Amino acid sequence: MAAPEANPRAFLDPQALARLAHLPLVSRQAMEGSISGQHKSPHRGSSVEFAEYRGYVAGDDLRRLDWRVLGRTDRYFIKEFEADTNLRLHLLLDSSASMGFSGAAPRKFDCAQRIAATLAYLAARQGDATGLNCASEKHRIELPAKRSPAHLQTLYDVLETTEPAGATTLPAALHELAEKIRRRALVVVISDFFCPVAELKPCLQHLRFQKHDVAVFHLLDPLETTFEFDRPMRFQDLESPFNLVTEPALVRDLYLEEFNKHRAALRAGCLEFNVDYREVLTDANTEKILADFLTERVHAGGRR
Repeated sequence: MAAPEANPRAFLDPQALARLAHLPLVSRQAMEGSISGQHKSPHRGSSVEFAEYRGYVAGDDLRRLDWRVLGRTDRYFIKEFEADTNLRLHLLLDSSASMGFSGAAPRKFDCAQRIAATLAYLAARQGDATGLNCASEKHRIELPAKRSPAHLQTLYDVLETTEPAGATTLPAALHELAEKIRRRALVVVISDFFCPVAELKPCLQHLRFQKHDVAVFHLLDPLETTFEFDRPMRFQDLESPFNLVTEPALVRDLYLEEFNKHRAALRAGCLEFNVDYREVLTDANTEKILADFLTERVHAGGRR
């Protein structure tokens, strides 16, 4: 499939796309696609990679019979090969109001757009299908996974026009996605995960039970990780009317303790269900983050 043309959108860096283009987007496990591709399939088919022998059954294609084994053992064995298929990439983008937060760094949502748009481009470039879900109380956007260049432009239009708003509905969106995706897929979740980990773990378990490969990008603003405020502040919950006026120095230690507990619990929950966890600071180099992500997946899943 020819490489799709990428429109000059704010969340796309053509130079970064060119540098990342040599890295394939692969799954760590077998996928179930609808056409031939470069990814491993759980089914047997035609490829250059031998899988196993099985006994001959009447009606099998004699061209797949191993005559050398027959000559040595006087028994009939069929050679089976791993089938190759295409990948279905499902991007779940948290579009709740908290994703609009920014300190000195860009907004979390801007970072999420760059990650989602780049992965969608790379998937389309190698002939794979990409779908997009934007999840919040205000947004219920669902684009099914398709592999045409026109669909990629539609996906970009949605990314460009969506703004973070409303309360998070991430747990419900994850459960819904797990039920709707009928074939094994790569599910990439991009969020700040401001919801109880106890509610998230069953969602991750649900996706993994359905045999999806799941990757998580946990977006954090540097101010959230350091809490370096030097004067009395009013802190406003972006997803509710709650606000609090306090002296940051008085609550910093307690805040960091609870915040780091949440980070550790989320990381441990991902590890428990073999979910690929990535913590991303919004002032970090997105290209490097994605290069590391793609490279490690090639090593973990192998490339056809």
